Amino acid sequence: MKRFVKILTIIILPLAIIFISAYLYLALQGKPIAESNLTKLLGTKVKIDYLGLIPPCNLIIKDIRIEGFGKIESIFISPSIPYFAFGSIAFNKIVINNPEFEIERTPPPVSQFKKLPVLPSMDMLRKRPSKSGEKGPLNLILKRLVIKGAKVNFIDQAVGPNGVKITLKDVNFELTNFYTFRAPGVANFKLSGKIPWREGKIQGRIALNGWLNAETKDMLATLKIEDIDGIYLYPYYSKWVNLEKARIESAALNFSSNIHGFNNEVAAQCHLELTNIVRRPLKEGESEEKASKVTNAVLDIFRTMDQGKIVLDFTVKTKMNKPEFGFGDIRMAFEDKITQARNGRGFKPESVFILPAKLLEGGVRGATDLTKSVIDGTFAVGNEIKKAVEDAFKKEPSKK
Repeated sequence: MKRFVKILTIIILPLAIIFISAYLYLALQGKPIAESNLTKLLGTKVKIDYLGLIPPCNLIIKDIRIEGFGKIESIFISPSIPYFAFGSIAFNKIVINNPEFEIERTPPPVSQFKKLPVLPSMDMLRKRPSKSGEKGPLNLILKRLVIKGAKVNFIDQAVGPNGVKITLKDVNFELTNFYTFRAPGVANFKLSGKIPWREGKIQGRIALNGWLNAETKDMLATLKIEDIDGIYLYPYYSKWVNLEKARIESAALNFSSNIHGFNNEVAAQCHLELTNIVRRPLKEGESEEKASKVTNAVLDIFRTMDQGKIVLDFTVKTKMNKPEFGFGDIRMAFEDKITQARNGRGFKPESVFILPAKLLEGGVRGATDLTKSVIDGTFAVGNEIKKAVEDAFKKEPSKK
């Protein structure tokens, strides 16, 4: 028994000395070194309140403040020592608790994110300077990354003088099996969160699930955003829609997308559905404006083409390493659908008889007014169903 105790002491004592030495070193020198490296990496000043060591060799960092970007309550880091011994930067687990970030987009012509530090992209992560000055591969292994209770405030100043603030809260994210080099398997990810639009209104919900391969730039994912407040996002489409004249008081939408990526080429098949719309009733003696009549026509056309639903299906093509998506993609899809209606495509034979006999006589001239969606609406289509379909949808009359 004494021999066993001696052997155990011989094993534990050196480990305890190493641990105490590492703890003291981190307590005295760890914070300045971590702050300096993070400041260089992010390009903005970083301050840390506490950095400590948890046996056997895990790190805990608390109260991280990133100047001009946000703060993080705590980060738990569990490195993979065997991988580090073979020249890879590897982590068994990283847990980030309650981070809060603020991102601001400035007006054109400056379109970059003003407050967002220049974070390393996947291409940058695969390269690092070697001793000779040449770029070499960086083997990054992240077995599991967990983000809990995140909050992101996105302030877009590029859409008008007052801008738009979109908040994501209660965001939870998990990434597993992430490699920056070719490896068996793929990285899986999932994200969920809430979007509080306006006080007293229903909160939106976002969910993202899928996998990706950072080396080959392949991916497959599904994105769902439910209960989108269309009125809150009005500044994004105010140039081509007039809500007041259209008598639209509220509008709720759902968005979903199936995202496929191969060799950095990404195609996102998107589905946007108007689930609820509230129109302001006409006051006694109030005449209906042409913009409102055009809105009625557009809604009737959409319902006729999609069995009573108001939906928009479209595909966005972009790059995996530089994804781009905007309201311009939705507008183009809207215009394409109206063009289909004008040319008589998308209608089943029986759908013609669902259309009103008069498509807003005195309200619509053709595709131009419909695609503007509620702005002008300047002249009439015919009285009969056949004439309405053929004249209004197949050709656009010349202006008088």
